[in-house]
Amino acid sequence: MSFILNFSYAQKKSDLEKANKKYDQLAFFEAQKLYKKLFEDGYESPEILSKLADAYYFNDELEKSNKYYTLLFKKYKESVKPEYYFRHAQTLKATGQYQKADELMATFNSFKGFDSRAKKYSDEPNYLQIIDFQSGRFIIKNAEDVNSYTSDFGTAYYDAKDKVVFATSRDTSSLINRRHTWSGQAFLELYEADETNAGELRNAKEFKGVLNTRFHESTPTFTKDGNTVYFTRNNYSEGVARQDIDGVNRLKIYKSVKKGKRWLQPVELPFNSDEYSTAHPALSPDETKLYFSSDMPGSVGYDMREKFGKSDLWVVDILEDGNYSEPRNLENVNTEGRESFPFVSSNNTLYFASTGHQGLGGLDVFASSIKPDGSVSNVVNIGSPINTQYDDFSFIINDGSKRGYFSSNRPGGIGDDDIYSFIQTEEMRKECEHLLSGTVTDKNTGAPIDGALVTVLDANNNIVGDVITKANGKFVFKLECDKQYFLRGEKREYGTDEDLFTTPSQTDYSDIPLELSKNKQALADCDDIAPLLNIKQIYFDFDKSNIRPDAAAELTKIKAFMELYPQIAVEIRSHTDSRAPDDYNDALSDRRARSTRQWLIDNGIDASRLTAKGYGERQLLNKCSNGVECTPEEHQLNRRSEFIISGLGKISNCN
Repeated sequence: MSFILNFSYAQKKSDLEKANKKYDQLAFFEAQKLYKKLFEDGYESPEILSKLADAYYFNDELEKSNKYYTLLFKKYKESVKPEYYFRHAQTLKATGQYQKADELMATFNSFKGFDSRAKKYSDEPNYLQIIDFQSGRFIIKNAEDVNSYTSDFGTAYYDAKDKVVFATSRDTSSLINRRHTWSGQAFLELYEADETNAGELRNAKEFKGVLNTRFHESTPTFTKDGNTVYFTRNNYSEGVARQDIDGVNRLKIYKSVKKGKRWLQPVELPFNSDEYSTAHPALSPDETKLYFSSDMPGSVGYDMREKFGKSDLWVVDILEDGNYSEPRNLENVNTEGRESFPFVSSNNTLYFASTGHQGLGGLDVFASSIKPDGSVSNVVNIGSPINTQYDDFSFIINDGSKRGYFSSNRPGGIGDDDIYSFIQTEEMRKECEHLLSGTVTDKNTGAPIDGALVTVLDANNNIVGDVITKANGKFVFKLECDKQYFLRGEKREYGTDEDLFTTPSQTDYSDIPLELSKNKQALADCDDIAPLLNIKQIYFDFDKSNIRPDAAAELTKIKAFMELYPQIAVEIRSHTDSRAPDDYNDALSDRRARSTRQWLIDNGIDASRLTAKGYGERQLLNKCSNGVECTPEEHQLNRRSEFIISGLGKISNCN
């Protein structure tokens, strides 16, 4: 038996080493299978769960990834690294769980205050409302005539915009069924399709010439005359595939020139490297600059220990002699997440995909105006229906016709990634537009206020807009630049809060919080103020009476209430359910009640205004007494805290 156990352990250790090797080589498809087999065989650890989740995450299978991140956080939260809070938040967005995603991002912000992704979360708490303002500006349609059952993406205009070239993993060119270890699909090749006047794509066929090889080719960009192309390819030339120091075959940008009807042998660009990837080239309208994506040193999210998952946007000048300047990082666009798939339209708008800016989940498409000096304006999420909770990327547009294409792995498509056509029905935003957001909260408790009326008035006291807040207390308005406005929040039983402000002279965002003080209300002896203040259950750790952080947040509301009503006294009552001996429950509840009282005293409430008593299981709210079988939910009703008030400053006899 000992031999069998030792053999089993050795075998699983060997399988884990194989999985880790595949993972380190970016062979995520094969790593998935190995990690999943270990997991299903009952071998579970933080390493296996995190890398299994990562293998799906980096293959853009966010829903599957979410399953394993959820298990990781449930079972091994103490060992989870900060970066996993961001990744898990992304997968939660992909499954529509935005509130949970925001909670994880708040924790991520506490870990990594220096991280721009965390800062963007804290600076834009109303990002969903801001995105909603940009939504509804496109009509989209699946380009079903050219999509396959595999991946089709990365469109580019070609030949005076009569044709579109794209990447596809359909396996039609070889009798050998070759698959890439990252995704398990066939290697990408370039295809071309005819573009109709209505923006539809027809007659997809292989892009002939030397550009396609037995490795990946994708995301081309062509000069207007159609005689020069820059494109992405695996690190492969002259029949040799090269790898970095860890055995990873990186991506590089290549250039080819057309002579007659024939493309010449592609050459790689001088800023490529065997040790990092460069990909997704995009030309500026005047063809003097080349934008691209790379994880080269100097990237915002660069970490020599990270081999994947993060990249920045860069730009080089294309010099008159055909050489290139040193790459420059687009610093105010990039985050510690992933920025990729740039495209520059004829009006100098930079479109790109990102996981680091505030989005709906996965990759979202963003836009930024390129200024004459080469700097870029504030980044804007272009909204739905282009963006969804899935991966949306590779956006291109003809500014003249307002038609274009993008790629997405959203449900309802034909393959893994599909190409979609669109027509833009409305400009994305005014030349100068200010988005004002904020949250209405209770000044005493800090809790968001549901049902508050928030009004914006102009300098002439005319109402510009108003909104009734929901449970999260948030509001957002779209205003003109360089104007004075008056903001007011109000609600029945509360006072008002007001703010006079002037919007900046350029497009920007601002956040103005409003705090409302509750008007005093009639109180009666023996009232329980817990329901009045929406106090959640005061939780204690098992068999303990110390005040946990989540309980302290609720007790802060009691403290604020007693400061608002200095004439009242409070009796703290703690109750348990019946699932322990009666004497034990009496003692435990009494300790918890006294611990609650002491917390309030330590935080400034006069001890003479507070008494505490534990009632154990002697005041049950239902049938669940000793020996009665009940559900956990029924027992939960009996585990409660009460805060009973007296208007005389003395505790009255409240039964």
